[in-house]
Amino acid sequence: MNLHQFRFVQEAARRNLNLTEAAKALHTSQPGVSKAIIELEEELGVEIFARHGKRLKRITEPGQHVLRSIEVIMREVGNLKRIGEQFSAQDSGTLSIATTHTQARYVLPVPVAKLREAYPKVNVSLHQGAPDQVARMLIDEVAEIGIATESLSNYTELVTLPCYEWQHVIVFPANHPLAKKERLTLEDIAQEPIITYHPSFTGRTKIDQAFASRKLVPRIALEAIDSDVIKTYVRLGLGIGIVAEMAVRDDVNSDLVVRPGGILFGVNVARVAFKRSAYLRNFVFKFAELLSDRLDRNLVAQAMTGHVNDYEL
Repeated sequence: MNLHQFRFVQEAARRNLNLTEAAKALHTSQPGVSKAIIELEEELGVEIFARHGKRLKRITEPGQHVLRSIEVIMREVGNLKRIGEQFSAQDSGTLSIATTHTQARYVLPVPVAKLREAYPKVNVSLHQGAPDQVARMLIDEVAEIGIATESLSNYTELVTLPCYEWQHVIVFPANHPLAKKERLTLEDIAQEPIITYHPSFTGRTKIDQAFASRKLVPRIALEAIDSDVIKTYVRLGLGIGIVAEMAVRDDVNSDLVVRPGGILFGVNVARVAFKRSAYLRNFVFKFAELLSDRLDRNLVAQAMTGHVNDYEL
C-alpha cells in the first residue's frame, strides 16, 4: 500500500464517490484511480466501496474504518511536511488563511501587515468564503488558520477559540426619518426595508433571532455578503442597512448615520480555528497573537491538545 492509494480513496469519498471528479482533482486519469483503489482493497482483503457495475455506490462498513485510518495517516503526512518546512526553511513559507469577506476586508489587513513585517519571507494566501466553506478549507488542509463568526464551533474536526467581540450597527442616510431618533427599537427597524447580510454570513443568525424573539417579520429588501455593497444600496435609498461595526470604522466624514445595534441584536464572537492535531508553524502562532491580545502561543498550543476552553480566556 502507498500514499497514492490513500489519496485516491480519500478523494473518491470527498467527491461523493465520483471517480471522474476525483481524478480531475488529483490531476490523473479515472482508470488509474479505480485501479489504485482496487489494488488497495485486494491488499487489505476488504471492500472499501460497494459497487454497481463499475460505479461506486456507497462506503462499506470496513471502508468507514479504512477512511478514518487514512485520515489520520494523511494528516500526519501533512504535519511531517510542515515540520520539515519549519526547520529547513525556518521563517519562510506560505501562511494560508481561510476567512469571510468581512474579516478579510476590515479585520485582517493590519495583522497581515504586521506578520509580513515580522516574517518578511512569509507569503500570505487569503481564501475567502462562507463560514462553512472556511471550516471545510481547514478540514481539507487548504488553509492552516480560519477566522469567521458563524459555524466554526460546530465542527468537531476543528479547534476554535474566541478571538474578539463585535456588534452590528444600523446605517441610513442623514435625511432618513429614523435619523431623528437617538434610540431605535426592533419595531422601528422592522417597519423599514432592510439591507443586510446573507443568512450564513457575519452574524446574520443573531439578527434573525432578535426579530423572531419579538415575533417580528423584518422586510429584507436585499441580502449581500459584502458590507460595502450593503452601504452602497443604503445610499441609493433602497432601505436601511444592518452591518458589522468594523465596516463603518474607517468611514471618515461618512454621509451615513450610524446607530449601535448591540442592545438589539446582541454581541457576536469572531472565532479563530485550526484543524485538530495539526502541526502549527511559528508564524501561524504569531499570526494568532496578532489577531487578538487574548491569544498567545501557549494558550493556542494548549487548546490544540484539548487542555483549554473558552471560559479560560
